[in-house]
Amino acid sequence: MIRAASLGIDIDLFQYSQFLHSKGVNHRIIEESGQQVIWVNSDVEVQLVNGSLPMYLEQIASGTLKQAAPGQHSGNNSGKNFLNAMLRAFVASPVTLLLVLVCLLVAAMSLLGSEPGRVSFLFYPLVASDGLLALASDLDSPTVLLRTLTPMFLHFGELHLVFNMLWLWYFGKQLEAIQPTWVFLSLVILTSFVSNTTQYLAIDYNNFGGMSGVVYGLVGYTWVIHTFMPRSYLLLNNTMFAFFIVALVLMEIIASSWIATAAHMGGLLSGLLVGMAVVFYYRLILKREIIGRQR
Repeated sequence: MIRAASLGIDIDLFQYSQFLHSKGVNHRIIEESGQQVIWVNSDVEVQLVNGSLPMYLEQIASGTLKQAAPGQHSGNNSGKNFLNAMLRAFVASPVTLLLVLVCLLVAAMSLLGSEPGRVSFLFYPLVASDGLLALASDLDSPTVLLRTLTPMFLHFGELHLVFNMLWLWYFGKQLEAIQPTWVFLSLVILTSFVSNTTQYLAIDYNNFGGMSGVVYGLVGYTWVIHTFMPRSYLLLNNTMFAFFIVALVLMEIIASSWIATAAHMGGLLSGLLVGMAVVFYYRLILKREIIGRQR
């Protein structure tokens, strides 16, 4: 992608982003070093941004386009700002936001896992655990298949929930910005199934849960895309990837008895494999250096 413009973090670009979408411009707006940076896919789109952004800023400055002042905290405006923020998040990252909201709802229902009986319907189904083929033969209905995914919504304790939601949002909003929604959703479903099934086969009972397997799947997938298609501008360098790997090893050594390390490993490996398949498809078949939508 091409860097089209950089401007202050206090400027609300929601309406401008809608304008770009209306013109068919696939773009990303990300924060870099305290600035908002607009990325687009072509020099023609850079010219469009250079011509239209100054007019948008003039409208804000003249009051023609109303924008909430930074730091304004009146009750009415705070409510509007919150709704606007939620709307922007939903438009930009619908799958990620829905996953976060469902996890928060389940956490409230189960009192952060202290009342698991209230959400037992989300536990992995009790199917054959003596091998993958035997397990697959027991997945004989849509309901049973769905329950292989739902453990990702279960969390046990504040730290477990907060850690997973922060990283889910960090990676999810990046990946949804550059791919069709169905691609990201498919990635979540696949990594959830692999991580949950790996954990079930490893421990032979279904009292486990968490978004960690999916998060590690997103880590693996993002790292592969970042490494082999760096022009996609995904924010995951080798140092951050190493942090996740070290954390995985330490969890296995120190706390393997109460942390679903098999789910983490299953998610990571599935994310790496899907990432490699996507890189192969884009680089060798489509002959492109940028993942996702291109206009």
